[in-house]
Formats: sequence, C-alpha cells, structure tokens
Amino acid sequence: MLRIAAIQMQAQPGQRESNIQTCVKMVEKAVLRGAELVVLPELWISGYYLTKEEFKVFAETPTGNTVTFFQNLAKKLGIVMVVPFVEGEQDQLYISLAVIESTGEVISTYRKSFLWGREKEIFTPGEKAYDVISTSKGKLGLLICADIEFPEPSRILVLKGAELLIVPSVWSYGAETRWDIQLPARALDNTVFVLGVNTVNEGSCGKSKLVSPFGEVLSEAPRDQAYILIHDINFDSIIDARAQIPYLKDLDEKLKPSSVLVKK
Repeated sequence: MLRIAAIQMQAQPGQRESNIQTCVKMVEKAVLRGAELVVLPELWISGYYLTKEEFKVFAETPTGNTVTFFQNLAKKLGIVMVVPFVEGEQDQLYISLAVIESTGEVISTYRKSFLWGREKEIFTPGEKAYDVISTSKGKLGLLICADIEFPEPSRILVLKGAELLIVPSVWSYGAETRWDIQLPARALDNTVFVLGVNTVNEGSCGKSKLVSPFGEVLSEAPRDQAYILIHDINFDSIIDARAQIPYLKDLDEKLKPSSVLVKK
C-alpha cells in the first residue's frame, strides 16, 4: 500500500514566500497523516494569471532556490515529492516539474508539452517525450494539465510501465466537464491509477481526484476550497483491472509505439 497526498491549494498571485509557507504547512499536515508521496499543483508558487514579465521573476533552473528548498524538505520528511516550478532557460520560460526522491535527490524533471490558450504567448512547450520515472514509491508517469487531454501521452507512459499518472494542473471552471471526464477516461483506457492535482481560486474548479484503474473516482477534493486529499493505493489493483478489462493485452500491435512494450 502507498499513501499519496494531493495538495489542492490557493496560490496568491505573485506572492512567492506566502505561497511557499502555505504549501509547507499543508505538506507537513499530509505527512502527519502518513503521506509518502506528495504532489503539488501546477504554478502553485506564482498563480496563473501573470504577465510574461511577472512570470520571469519566478523563473529558475532545476537547481534553483525553489527545487533546492523542496529537496531539503523531502529529505527531512522522508517523502517523495512532485514539485512544479517555473523554469527559465536563456530567454525561454517553461512550465516544469521536478520529481524528488525521499533522499532529497532530483531524479527527473519534465516540461509541459501541450500549452493551452494564453500559455502559448508566455511559455515554450517542452519536448513531446514521455518517460516513466522509477521512484521508491512506484513507477510514475508525469504530465501537466493539458497534457492529459490528449490520449497518446498517457498511453505511451502506461505502455512503458507507469503505475500512476500524476497530473498537476490549473484547471478552470469552464473546462470542469473535461476534468471530470478525461481523468477517469485516461485511467480506464489504460487500466492505471490517475492523480489529478488542481488549484482553487483564480477560476479553477478544484476537485483534485484519484481515479482507480477501473475508472472509478476513489477520492475527490471540494470544488472551492483548499484541501489535502489523502488516499491509499494498492498497485495490485492494476493487475486485477487488466485481468478483467484487457485493453492493453488486446491492443493491436500495429497501434503500439515501436519502442514501447506493454507491461504484463
């Protein structure tokens, strides 16, 4: 069993230190409740509706202050963390995340590959390359917000062996129906766990949720308030789901990426 936590928080626009303080308090509460894997939402540190110049103030490398701070926190608390951050490289901005082991080591970073709406005027999309990250708490597939709206990245990650798809997001009220459909759809299509971690306020619909490999919503946060969603995962459920719903087994070989094998 693995106890995971989604930190559904309200980001104060432009208020880095205040957002970090709020985040740390929520993470510590999650750990007191037994969380071993803790995930933060997209752009939690900055808020969403900033200008490009305002986002540049938050831009860091994966070795910058924000990721380093959470490396120390993850090591102190003995947890695996997924920490989104605003990444800057030369004159480019990316919506990125870092996967931090319980040792404090950054074992992978990922850049959002599908940008949505106004993001295209501010950020650069990351490479459309999807790799499974092996951690002490399971094999993770990392996507960010709009990445989950396309079925292909999820399928690629699962065919490469992902047990849990993690989706930090800023998902709007206007797209709430898609949030409610697409997360369970990706879970069921691929018989895999999906954890969507959303923000609240700034027009976000909240409802962070954990979905089972059967497409069942196991736990869901409120629509309009900060919340620590905690739930246990049993990865054996994936075996059960694939025995009952053999989508991956029956998938035509011609439809599988040539470099990917189905995890039995």
